[in-house]
Amino acid sequence: MRKRIAVAALLIVTAPVYAAQVAVLDWRAALMNTDSAQSSLSRLQNEVGTQQRQAKQLGGELKRLQQRLQSEGDVLSDAQRQELIGELQQKGSRFETLRREVLTAQQRSEQQFLERAEPTLEKAVDRVIERHGIDVLVEPQGVLHSSMDLPNLTDEVTQEFNALN
Repeated sequence: MRKRIAVAALLIVTAPVYAAQVAVLDWRAALMNTDSAQSSLSRLQNEVGTQQRQAKQLGGELKRLQQRLQSEGDVLSDAQRQELIGELQQKGSRFETLRREVLTAQQRSEQQFLERAEPTLEKAVDRVIERHGIDVLVEPQGVLHSSMDLPNLTDEVTQEFNALN
């Protein structure tokens, strides 16, 4: 009986050593919700807003031209049809150029932001981990099963990031 009590007491005393504190962090969401990210998105919108509006307008024009070609193509003369096809090609080419320019600007802006934000994000995560005594931090998509609700530190990391800036 004494042995059982001693083993039980030993397990109770050493159990906290083996129990890991596990939490969840969606670092992308934490980062994208920061004031810095919102500011970066706003600057990007100012930079490419005109091109996006032009692309949207061209997209509408392309759709109308395609519909016209489909509905009236049989009754148009060859010259009219070729003119319509030429206009479609010209506007399609401009649309693709605008789309590539906007995509390139978005990728460049995202890369620059991530490079600037990474050290601050690491500090924010480290502080939150230390504050909660977290041993294991996982992404929400990486959790296949948990029999308990894992603390989600995403919002707290966002707040800590904002406090560091």
